[in-house]
Amino acid sequence: MKKFSAIILAALLVCTGCSNGNSDNKGNNSFDNSTSASSTSSERSAQSGENSTDISTNEQTSNAPSENSGSRVLIAYFTVPEDDVDTVARASVVVKDGKKYGNTEYVANVIQQAIGGDLFQIEAVHEYTHDHDALTDFAADEKADNARPELKNHIEDISKYDTIILGYPNWWADLPMPVYTFLDEYDLGAKTIIPFVTHGGSGFSNTRKTISDLEPNATVSDNSLNLSRNNFLGNEDEITEWAKSLDTSHN
Repeated sequence: MKKFSAIILAALLVCTGCSNGNSDNKGNNSFDNSTSASSTSSERSAQSGENSTDISTNEQTSNAPSENSGSRVLIAYFTVPEDDVDTVARASVVVKDGKKYGNTEYVANVIQQAIGGDLFQIEAVHEYTHDHDALTDFAADEKADNARPELKNHIEDISKYDTIILGYPNWWADLPMPVYTFLDEYDLGAKTIIPFVTHGGSGFSNTRKTISDLEPNATVSDNSLNLSRNNFLGNEDEITEWAKSLDTSHN
């Protein structure tokens, strides 16, 4: 009887180990449910959306800025990667080397890899939904209210930067409201602001003029970059070439 009980106990321990292993595998795969970047054109379209992207992980960029050896260039960006990555019209994420990024975040990282600089994610205290329809409605309400969402992270010394590369998605032909908060919070003085936008066909709309109005003493560069979801992933060379064309020689 003791021998039989020992056999039963051993079997139970083996089953428990199998169950734990399956649970771990689910956790590892749950973060990214898309294919990796590069294969088919439809996959590229689905990964090429309206928000921008960084190449560093979310954990690194949310505690910004990442101080890089006294850089005078700040790459600030706002991004909300949506959950619906299979609908081309709604794509707002990039999957690269098994990691998931918002589009604007991804572009910001490509820029940093090309020319250096400190990354800063403009992130609101309240968390935006990643559902496309709900996010669209919420963004419209924020715009109608002329809201200024409180930001989660702040730049300790904005004076150290001469150039601000500012990235954002085009939301309702306007800046996302957290970008308004960012521009309200910091007096960018005589700095150079270089915008880049990710969009579904509307380009910059009037956002560059809006930035000029909010920061009248700054210079908003004409050498800006707009990226459509239909012409996005796989264009790292274009982003890199643009970044290297920027005049940051005074930094």
